[in-house]
Order: sequence, then structure tokens, then C-alpha cells
Amino acid sequence: MQPMLATRGDHVPAGAEWTHEVKWDGIRALVEVRAGRLRIWTRNENEVSVAYPELAGLARLADDLLLDGEIVALGDGVPSFSALADRMHVRNGVTAARLAATNPVTFLAFDLLRLDGEDLTGRPLRERRERLLGLDIAAAFAADERVAWQVPPTYDDGAMLLDAAGAQGLEGIVSKRLSSLYHPGRRSKEWLKFPLRRTGSFLVGGYRHETGSGTRLGAVLVGEPSAGGLVFRGKVGSGLAGRVGQRLGEILKPLATDASPFEAELPKADRIGTTWVRPEVIVDVEYLTLTPDGRLRQPSYRGIRTDLSAADLGDADA
Repeated sequence: MQPMLATRGDHVPAGAEWTHEVKWDGIRALVEVRAGRLRIWTRNENEVSVAYPELAGLARLADDLLLDGEIVALGDGVPSFSALADRMHVRNGVTAARLAATNPVTFLAFDLLRLDGEDLTGRPLRERRERLLGLDIAAAFAADERVAWQVPPTYDDGAMLLDAAGAQGLEGIVSKRLSSLYHPGRRSKEWLKFPLRRTGSFLVGGYRHETGSGTRLGAVLVGEPSAGGLVFRGKVGSGLAGRVGQRLGEILKPLATDASPFEAELPKADRIGTTWVRPEVIVDVEYLTLTPDGRLRQPSYRGIRTDLSAADLGDADA
């Protein structure tokens, strides 16, 4: 199953038929429990259960349930997508357990889709939310055990929440109609998102080494898919220093190819020194805006997105 998605809104709705919640800077995930077995799926239906062993205790909440939510790394209390970089690509259980001890994640559950064999997707959000809050966390966990999941609060005043989210440096807010049913894989106007920071996900079409170095990654060339190839969105160099750039360079090197994947020939200044790669790696980028010629202004690398596919690009902050 794929999660229901929100549509970008142009104004925060008001009134008793709407509820509002923080938009978390993490990885959208569905958590399923069947007969004591826990499985975690990303929004492109990849199973990532082994990467997050600290969430195994969710299997004690019920014999059968399906939760929708966000995996976040809270760090100093504010979600940070970059803090998830060491977690989201791990497929080795020993490595995952070590990272869970030093950089734990939290699952923020904001919807309940199935409970004890009952499909709740056809029920209004108001009822699903009540059932979610009715799950007894205290009965499932010992008093001294770290509870690696939360049900985040919702708010009646969306405009106030958006202002507060901006003041605290949060990602934004999502407004949801309380009568909304859950439509898997569908983008609905009954859920509206209001991001405060511009972030996007792009395919990497090439890379360049740092000046004077034949090994250290200096920048990646990114684009958005189109019928004729990639639409060039510029070079991203900020955020690639140290181990982060080394890891990305190791992933890109085997994808090297002779031909540019971009639909139009790039200016000479962008072509010289560039190694072209097959456009298979998706990266998350934060930026101010687009320049008049369609390039990202002041882009900064945030991490690789293994939870997305090319079809998701341009709207990854669901």
C-alpha cells in the first residue's frame, strides 16, 4: 500500500471541520504488525524494517495494525533530515543496532489504517484519530524503556501553528479535513500542505571533483525528469564536505557513462570536468528559489532519497 498524499495549499483553511499538525522533516512510512511481526515500508513500497530496530516494540501495541506516520531523527528536539543520512540506507542488522544506540529515531504516528483486522481507511479521519489515541502505550512498554514512537498533537488554529512552526524552524504544517477518508496512493485536496522551507528531490546526472583533487567530490549536477531526458537544475556543492561527499561519490562512481543525461547541451563551464552518470540516484536539496534560467539558487545537499522514485520528483515533501 502507498500512503495518501497532501496537495500544496495556497491558504491555511479555518473552521471546525479542519485539523492541523506539524509537517515533520523525516521519512514517510507505513508500519504494519501481523501476528507479532513488524514491517516498515517507505512511500515507494520498499521494506526498511531492518534499518530501524528501535521501532520493534511497536509490535506489542496490537496483534494486527497498520499505522501511517513519519520516521524522524529528533536530535536536539527539532527533526533533522540530515541526521537520518546514516540510518536510511542501512540493510545490515548489526550496523543498524549500533546506529540505533547512537542516533535513535522516533516514529510519529498520525493515522491508523487498520486495527485488529478492521479496515479503517473508509472511516473519517476524526474517528481514525480517536482510535489511534486509544492505543495504550503504557501497557506496551516498561516504565524505564525508551518509547520510540509518539502520536503528535493536532491543533485547531492552523494560522497560529504555521507562525509557530516558522518561529521554531520546523518544516511547515499539514491541514486535514476531519471528515476525510483515507485514499491510499492518492493526492487529495482534503489534506493540504504548507511547507515553510523550499526543498526538492532531484536526479543526479553528473559530478565534479574538488578543484585540485581527483577523488574528493566537489559538486553534483542535478535535474528533473522529462520526456527528453533531465531538465538541468544546476550544480549542488554545499553540504558535500567530508564523509557525506565521500559516500555519495562512492555510490555515483559505478554509474559513470559517456553521454550526458540532460535533455539540452549544458554550457561549457558546466560540462568541463564533469563525469556523467546514469540518472538513478535521487538526492534531496534545500534551496532559496529558482533563478530566471531555471537553476536552484543557493542549493544545499541534504541526503540521498532511497524512499522515492523518479515519479515522485518535484513533490517529495508529501
